[in-house]
Amino acid sequence: MQYDRPDRIRRRAFLGGGVAALAAAAAMPALAQDATMQNTTEADTSVTPSRSNISSFRMPKWQDYFENTKNGVILCDLTSRAVHFWSEDLTVYKLYPSSVPLNEELTRRGKTSVIQKVENPTWIPTADEKRRHPDWPDVVPGGSPENPLGVRALYLSWPAYRIHGTHDTRKIGRRSSNGCVGLYNEHILELYGLAKVGTQVLLI
Repeated sequence: MQYDRPDRIRRRAFLGGGVAALAAAAAMPALAQDATMQNTTEADTSVTPSRSNISSFRMPKWQDYFENTKNGVILCDLTSRAVHFWSEDLTVYKLYPSSVPLNEELTRRGKTSVIQKVENPTWIPTADEKRRHPDWPDVVPGGSPENPLGVRALYLSWPAYRIHGTHDTRKIGRRSSNGCVGLYNEHILELYGLAKVGTQVLLI
């Protein structure tokens, strides 16, 4: 069972002085792209990627991964660190930068689906995570700025796997999760509104 690590966000350090301006600029989320932007280049040239925070976007076709778009489809590309969404009627297409698992041991690939949508989800570490990280809290309530699941979560049919938000914007574009796929909070809010219980999900 996998969850994102609940890193402690040191707000004073992050928001202090000239460092804050640089951090804020580096953490600024790229806008999710819609169907009208499918002819743009693979990468957002307005953002210069760092060595440790990279999402190399590509524009896949849903037909290469799904038999149909019933209930909408979500493609999580763990290599390019991006999440793609197509609505059932194909009138909506979205592309979001994402965080991905830290290593292959924590990575799971294959077909699944959204089985539950949760606003301000509560985070509870698994027993295995507590054994490995005894300093982690037993629970982090929903709505807390320390909650590693952010403001919304799409629960998948695989136990303990989610597509969720994060309050720590430094994680996006990185290998930074313990298994889940993370999005900027503003992006998970949008995807949460578009996806439904039954939306097809594929992690590749």
